[in-house]
Amino acid sequence: MTAAHALEARGLCFARGRTTILADISLAARPGAIHAVIGPNGSGKTTLLRLLAGILCPCAGTVELLERPLGVYSHRQRARAVAYLPQSLPGTLPLTVRELVLLGRTAHQGLLGLETSSDREAVGRALDLARVAHLADARLERLSGGELQRAFIAKALCQEPAVLLLDEPTASLDPAHALQVIELLAGLRKAHAVCTVLASHDLNLAARYADEATLLHGGRVVCQGAPAMVFSPQRLEPVYGCGFELCQSSSGAGVLLPFSNENIPRRD
Repeated sequence: MTAAHALEARGLCFARGRTTILADISLAARPGAIHAVIGPNGSGKTTLLRLLAGILCPCAGTVELLERPLGVYSHRQRARAVAYLPQSLPGTLPLTVRELVLLGRTAHQGLLGLETSSDREAVGRALDLARVAHLADARLERLSGGELQRAFIAKALCQEPAVLLLDEPTASLDPAHALQVIELLAGLRKAHAVCTVLASHDLNLAARYADEATLLHGGRVVCQGAPAMVFSPQRLEPVYGCGFELCQSSSGAGVLLPFSNENIPRRD
């Protein structure tokens, strides 16, 4: 029986000292869905992902993974079910791509950490899925930004997670490499029912590929739901403090073009 929600947060709050970072955040992501979390810098996107991954503990609220409280999972169980990729990826590790991806099997290995035939098969599948099999023996420091991103996605896939949490997976990538990464995630959604929650500043890619979206500002949910509703100029303009023009591309898809408009009052 498939869980109704792969990941669900209810009433999450988080603070550092007297500073509130997130307040009353709720979010639900289905198996096989891409849920985009958007918002300007400082809106709490990274903190939310770290709470969903169990890296941070909320001051209030709950997170459920596969309809069980996140707190009941051991560290090993959580590592098997959830893979988290931070915004900054270390590209100077003295590893090949294959060696990096094999690290994703750590939670599945025994106490001695010995590599098995099942581990090798999982590595091969992950390399193929992330389209980096041809780079298996390449060292990380020789990879381009897009190749490095896909290598770390392969490591995450090698964990065989039900939930994939990605913080700005297309940041600093050129349009072609950004598209490759987001299409990879879309393929996982269709073929393997992986639930993906991603924080992104690339509004157009997020709007095009997300099934659902959450717009954050000041640590609170401004809007949540279908992309057509969340990625509308009326919703985005007061949050980002600039204008957005919704244009039609040659393919018929909507494209958001930002422009300066001093008459738009920004949300505080």
